[in-house]
Amino acid sequence: MQGPPCYARPAATLRRMFLPRRIKHCRVCGAPALYRVPADDNRERAVCTVCAEIHYENPINVVGTLPVWGERVLLCRRNIEPRYGFWTLPAGFLELGESTADGALRETEEEAGARVELQGLFTVLNVVRVGQVHLYYRARMLDTTLAPGPETIEARLFREDEVPWDQLAFRTVRQTLEHYFADRRSGVFPVHADDVA
Repeated sequence: MQGPPCYARPAATLRRMFLPRRIKHCRVCGAPALYRVPADDNRERAVCTVCAEIHYENPINVVGTLPVWGERVLLCRRNIEPRYGFWTLPAGFLELGESTADGALRETEEEAGARVELQGLFTVLNVVRVGQVHLYYRARMLDTTLAPGPETIEARLFREDEVPWDQLAFRTVRQTLEHYFADRRSGVFPVHADDVA
């Protein structure tokens, strides 16, 4: 008999399951790298066997927006894997040289072709098992013109009771939407920081 699905496992188990990317060669000189604990450190790092360069592996940042027009939120139907055909908020990997806000705006333009004004950081979601941190900004749509890019099948506005909850691509999207609709009822929009199994 199989054990419980991954999402039912405790966070400590999920942390042990995540294996960081394995660096085999030095990015500086190309020599083999081995994992060991460098002096004055407290965890294994990839260390070059020739030039002693230490290579750090850090979580990847995913940035996006929760675009709103009146009582509706904007979702994009994915045209790429993972989760092809499922609905998501416009988001993607933060690029070097951009702030989290700049990246969120870029992803919203690329995936939905939507023009938005950021209204502040809304959710910070730690997805430790895959080495990611997801940051979503609340955003006010400036108009309803949409021009989805190649990563999106379609982009549409949904009222809360129209959201395809069983067809959402990721738990971070579900959590962000749940926080938003609850906060909208209360009229207060704090920043939410959560761990996502």
